[in-house]
Amino acid sequence: MTLSIQPRDKKPPRILIYGTPKVGKSTFGSLAPNPIFIQCEDGLAAIDSDSYPLATSFKQVLGYLGELATEAHEYKTLVVDSTDWLESLIHAQIAQENNVKQIDQIGYGKGYAMAIDLWRQYLDCLNYLRDERDMMIIQIAHAQIKKFENPETDSYDRYQIKMHDKASALLMEYSDIILFANHTVAVKKEQEGFSKRTRAVGSGDRYLFTDERPAFVAGNRYGLPEEIPFDKDGAYWNVIASHIPYFNNKGE
Repeated sequence: MTLSIQPRDKKPPRILIYGTPKVGKSTFGSLAPNPIFIQCEDGLAAIDSDSYPLATSFKQVLGYLGELATEAHEYKTLVVDSTDWLESLIHAQIAQENNVKQIDQIGYGKGYAMAIDLWRQYLDCLNYLRDERDMMIIQIAHAQIKKFENPETDSYDRYQIKMHDKASALLMEYSDIILFANHTVAVKKEQEGFSKRTRAVGSGDRYLFTDERPAFVAGNRYGLPEEIPFDKDGAYWNVIASHIPYFNNKGE
């Protein structure tokens, strides 16, 4: 799913990256231009990057966003790590405001509709940082394998963002780039006695996938290569930046 680009758009990109465990999603954010993290989960111990203290409520997240919007700073990238843990904070606030223990105890799906209102409030804050403070937005999410009901074929499993469907759809619609990060895996069939055994093999190479395939959701508005090597030295940022007008016009 490669979307058309508007050449005159010189705003910084809004990136959503998700993938398998320990593939390097947080490292991706830490190698972006002058980043600061809003942590909704405790997972930055091995990463040298500025961050706010671990957020324990949605109101605290909004407070951090407010500081970035109003106070003097030189940060060029906001990294939210991760959106599925942020979703837990949003659901907790909705449950508290409605005097229930869990959001699904609010009947007829009303709790999840209320959550979308808070997500929109959060995205409005991100847009302000992008539009008024010239900050690139990176949102990190985990992946899960879910059944995909394709109206044109039989249903099949695919990697999707580990969030409620409506919230996931909203964040994907908001994003200019949706990256799926994964190790390369191949399937090898071996003869074992009178039967064949299927074994997964891999080289350990990692890739950022930018275009949708049956196995995962991805997409971008900038004509990025379908696969970008997700190497340890961060060279992928040069590939990404070379396709984005915001970076190519910084000298104007």
